[in-house]
Amino acid sequence: MELLFALAIPLLGTVALAFVGQRSFAPQVNLGFSTATFLAAAVLTARIIAQGPQLMFADQFFIDPFNVFLVALTAFVGMTTAVFSRPYMRIEQDRGRLGAMRLRLYHSMYQAFMFTMLLALTTNNLGLLWVAMEAATLTTVLLVSLYRTKSSLEAAWKYFILCGVGIALALFGTVLLYFAAERVLGHAGMSALLWTRLNAVKGQFEPGIIGIAFVFLLVGYGTKVGLAPLHSWLPDAHAEGPTPVSAVLSGLLLNVALYAVMRNKVLVEGSLHAAWPGQMLMTFGLLSVLVGAFLLWRQKDVKRMFAYSSIEHMGIITFAFGMGGPVANFAALLHMTGHALTKSAIFYTTGHASQKAHSQRIEDIQGLREQSPALGWGMMIGVLAIVGMPPFSVFASEFLILTTAMQQQPWAAPLLLAGLGVAFGALFLRAQGMVFGRSTLSALSHPPDMAPVFLHLALVLLLGLWMPQFLVSWWHAAAAMIGG
Repeated sequence: MELLFALAIPLLGTVALAFVGQRSFAPQVNLGFSTATFLAAAVLTARIIAQGPQLMFADQFFIDPFNVFLVALTAFVGMTTAVFSRPYMRIEQDRGRLGAMRLRLYHSMYQAFMFTMLLALTTNNLGLLWVAMEAATLTTVLLVSLYRTKSSLEAAWKYFILCGVGIALALFGTVLLYFAAERVLGHAGMSALLWTRLNAVKGQFEPGIIGIAFVFLLVGYGTKVGLAPLHSWLPDAHAEGPTPVSAVLSGLLLNVALYAVMRNKVLVEGSLHAAWPGQMLMTFGLLSVLVGAFLLWRQKDVKRMFAYSSIEHMGIITFAFGMGGPVANFAALLHMTGHALTKSAIFYTTGHASQKAHSQRIEDIQGLREQSPALGWGMMIGVLAIVGMPPFSVFASEFLILTTAMQQQPWAAPLLLAGLGVAFGALFLRAQGMVFGRSTLSALSHPPDMAPVFLHLALVLLLGLWMPQFLVSWWHAAAAMIGG
């Protein structure tokens, strides 16, 4: 029942806000639906922790510690982003950047986007997973192009084409997976794509077919993750869309796409009993770390800069999952959590800073601490957290990943350390000017709501200092299920 509510609430919100999304009370309605979704996700999480993995609705949905963790994280960040978007979107409306019809589109598609991500995370059917990922692409295309400027339409079109090609490759990989499964399960119809059934017989798959399928699935879903060299859509989409969309894209959608990769990796490794799927993940992950880190130095747009930071961090997580094993998988899950919370908080501060400066250029955003201390310190603390300064949880996860790499993959450790160092220098240098420079910023027509920023950063700090035992046990169980 909890799962039904978690999926039905954002779907109902999509329909309701399609009618009232332009009204003055629409932000409160959007927040109400997002809060109800989070509460349903929290109850579902508590049930899975207490009772273990469960199949639901004729085996079409499967909930275990791995995906229920991401369901809770997705619903939480979706709720806090709805809080942030209330003053942000009102300011955009006051400045004439958005009219009533576009506000209705934004609120409706925001709920639709949440529904597609939760559907992708909870479905047991790999075919329905692909449909949900494609639907997430279509909803975010509309959100990225919300301003209808030439650059936003170009970014949305680029996002649609590149991710459309990627999702088509993932479809071909899913078809190959179905072909391999049907040879083992017989004419089972769509039940041949149920992950739990495939996982039970994965040792019987034809290795050649399943290996080719994984290559297409990794490249296809890896495009959505933003892995280099398939990343070029991500900076444009972040820079041109509304900042709440950037927050959920970076903090949530990239995690959901990587979840799809990992579900398929479990099947492929169990079938092949070979190391090359993990090696592919490590290669793409390490390349993403280096590309994202070095391109950070070239950025002049603040949202593009943090988009490249997301590429770097998704590379770190992918590399950790590629290494596999209980420690690396645990560190990857911790880093997923820390990155989602920290990067969304950074985008919250970035959005209001850009509104104050009437520009997204880094050189135009100066002296945040002087003009708006809460905003300035929120950005500075967020940057310190995302670059891996102790005692934040990002430091703990990066330390675990780096030390595990030194033991298991010593060739990769220097490259990983170099990428982390370059990213640290780029972000820390740029943040100092934006926070501590001389202020030339204007006041906002609506005061920013800083509660989501400091709530996220407080959680990241807490996870760096102390982890509740239930959370540790939860992540250990998820790490064991991922295997490797």
